[in-house]
Amino acid sequence: MEQKIYFWLHMLYMQCLKLAAKLLPITKPTLFIGKDSLKQLCHTVSIMGLDKVLVVSDEGIDKLGFIKRLTFELERVGVHSEVFKGVVPDPTYHTVEKGLGIYQKLKCQGVIAIGGGSSIDCAKMIAAAATNKKPIKKLVGLLRVWKDPAPLFVLPTTAGTGSEVTVAAVVSDPVSHAKTPALDPKLVPIAAALDPTLMLALPAEITAQTGMDAMTHAIEAYLSRNATQETDRYAIAAIKLINENLEKAVLFGQNTQARQNMALASYYAGLAFTKASVGYVHAIAHTLGAKYGTPHGLANAVVLPHVLEYSKSSALQRLAELAKASDLSVNAGNPNSESARLALAEAFIEHVKALQVKLKLPTHLDSILEEHIEEIAKQSLNEAQWNYPVPKYMQQEECEKLILALCTAR
Repeated sequence: MEQKIYFWLHMLYMQCLKLAAKLLPITKPTLFIGKDSLKQLCHTVSIMGLDKVLVVSDEGIDKLGFIKRLTFELERVGVHSEVFKGVVPDPTYHTVEKGLGIYQKLKCQGVIAIGGGSSIDCAKMIAAAATNKKPIKKLVGLLRVWKDPAPLFVLPTTAGTGSEVTVAAVVSDPVSHAKTPALDPKLVPIAAALDPTLMLALPAEITAQTGMDAMTHAIEAYLSRNATQETDRYAIAAIKLINENLEKAVLFGQNTQARQNMALASYYAGLAFTKASVGYVHAIAHTLGAKYGTPHGLANAVVLPHVLEYSKSSALQRLAELAKASDLSVNAGNPNSESARLALAEAFIEHVKALQVKLKLPTHLDSILEEHIEEIAKQSLNEAQWNYPVPKYMQQEECEKLILALCTAR
């Protein structure tokens, strides 16, 4: 009896999440794309009457000369800038507070992020904290950004997180080391520039990992119970662009068109999962990141095929549609038969595995310790159970079995 009550409560809650995703006003940033998009974004900042902005980034981006390029262009259009380049992977509340201190001390009027997902997430939280006047810890969670953040503009230098368009910012608790997301439509930036020239120096390994992050966003959004016609269009567009461009971007890093297409794919995937949400791949990847520091894109790439195998029986039709969108075909007689759908679903899963091999990404993670598996499974299930509208829910034992498989090479 208790299990039945839990089941119906869970289904009702997920329906409420789906309704909220439809009704909440989620804006899209003004988007500039192409080689001159950095200049276009700076011009937009200048005509919005901002005299001084905080540039949020990291040391690696600074060494590449991108911060200097940005601040030069801002000065050219009459906007003074202060730089905070102290962002590290998985920024903590303390990181945000350091950037916020500079923002407040120098009386900045807006924030510009240039970098990967960590820099953008940190910038989102600085912008939110600048106007909401409360501790970072009280901004994380659902709909806790009560006042509009300071004007926020972003220039992603990787094609994977989709942070330039999402309602989320993930920062880590410095005590528990748990990743704590802030989720609020107000966190969507005013404008974003997808400048492929900022991505040409990205190493092949990082290009592959971040590309698989975008692929995971698109796939999980498409398989979500909260998927809509709108999110489906964005997810399919992202998957097509990734299929056509990710390998090129990895093998030929100076291919500007491939870089631009991957940036657009990440943007579309971000639009898809912002409303449709993600699933077990992200839940497990987040836990592995918090536990071992596993890079998020790498964790997604390794976990993705295993979760697709687990979900296959409940997502047969949707996986088959992804196979068709990826131009995969099978010889299975009647194309509308159950056997044809099964064959197509399996073909898509094999396609994901093959892409992983082509990109020279590992198929397992040596860092996972067997004595931690029970804890990893529990934390992953806690994240997913009341947050992600997945096609098929796991039990503790099933999740442990899946994580154990991550330790073993195929």
